[in-house]
Amino acid sequence: MSDLILRGASRPLIGDIRVPGDKSIAHRAVLFSALAHGRSRVRGLSGGEDNNRTVAACRALGVRIESGPGSGPDPGGELIIESQGLDGLRSSATTIDCGNSGTTMRLLAGVLASRPFATTLVGDQYLEARPMRRVAEPLGRMGATITGRTGVRGELYPPLTIGRGGQGGSVSAPLHGIDYVSPQASAQVKSAILLAGLAAEGTTRVCEPAPSRDHTERMLRAQGVPLIVEKGLVQIEPAGWDRRLLPLDVTVPGDLSSAAFLLGAAAIVPGSVLVLRGVGVNPTRTGVLDALVMMGAALSIDVLGEVGGEPVADVTVWGSPLRGIEIAGALTVRAIDELPLLAAVAAHAEGETVIRDARELRVKESDRIASMVAALTGLGIDAEEREDGLVIRGRPGPGKVRGGQAKSAGDHRIAMAAAVCALFAEGPSRIEDAANIATSFPSFVPLVQGLGAELELRP
Repeated sequence: MSDLILRGASRPLIGDIRVPGDKSIAHRAVLFSALAHGRSRVRGLSGGEDNNRTVAACRALGVRIESGPGSGPDPGGELIIESQGLDGLRSSATTIDCGNSGTTMRLLAGVLASRPFATTLVGDQYLEARPMRRVAEPLGRMGATITGRTGVRGELYPPLTIGRGGQGGSVSAPLHGIDYVSPQASAQVKSAILLAGLAAEGTTRVCEPAPSRDHTERMLRAQGVPLIVEKGLVQIEPAGWDRRLLPLDVTVPGDLSSAAFLLGAAAIVPGSVLVLRGVGVNPTRTGVLDALVMMGAALSIDVLGEVGGEPVADVTVWGSPLRGIEIAGALTVRAIDELPLLAAVAAHAEGETVIRDARELRVKESDRIASMVAALTGLGIDAEEREDGLVIRGRPGPGKVRGGQAKSAGDHRIAMAAAVCALFAEGPSRIEDAANIATSFPSFVPLVQGLGAELELRP
């Protein structure tokens, strides 16, 4: 276990850098290539542990994945994926370990729901504490058999065993499409249902209360899947489609969720000037940019075009005085993964920031509402937990954030958000159990060090 040690009182951050490839897009690029017919090429993976779990899972299911020319140790190197479609997947000889990656587990559940063999998915202690009924219930309605560890009020937890017929692998009938109305906007749930719908008879339709990130829809369309996409609704219409996904040739854009930690850190301190190159700016993901602008951050977004169907831009931020705001409704959905970072920035803003409609944070890598309030409180911030969000009472200016000790709760985003808050505290801070940052952003510490901040990981 390693802790992150920060001296505090960092100088303005100045630099021109690139962040690792987008984790959400990379998961899909690897997994969807494994479902295609032919040879796919995927470039720009982050090298993070979560993406590596998806690569290892596909290999365990019989997909041939090799490093492309010039890959070497560079996480931005190329993967060559040779696949024979969904029916080419083979039963894994062992359980598949998803590590800390909920995306790996939930998307694989959708893929494996139609397979004529049983597969067991496991994870680390944090993933196995995350609820999976939200995925298992709609897949079960489609005809899949999913079993796991039962908790209070009938909740389902990993390990999950998935397959039509369970351990025996006996197949009684194909999956059938459903018309599913999701109680919350969740890209993972939506993606799992759509992936199961690729092999289902009839139409599969998913409706959400607000549009979640649409990386799955963009990539499936690029592979020739007939989708109808409207606001809050996605539908697979199987008629006239031969169910053969086209191979991909894609470069993963820079991860906006990773970039957000650097953008937020630079926005806090006047005098900072930070340019982030080649960042994905999918409109379903840019809520964090909108929220930072609402708080008074000076941002410039120079759109460069599209890479693999995803819009990409150079983003520049200048440090400036910030103010508290309210984040709610559709903005919460579009910034769901970046809300811990926005809470950390709010600690340095003038006035009160209220985050609402964020109950989804309760079922992330940790209970991010409780974890973030505890982390901010440990650093000397006045923060209050609410059922569906949190309140942060900012204290801008030198010496207002005193620093202290915070726990990551095994959650990479809590660890990085706490680090951003502590970078500019008056005194030193310690973020406990911060090695988990490597699950999504392994270069976070050296990048921030290169911008002039003083922090280090210590055993």
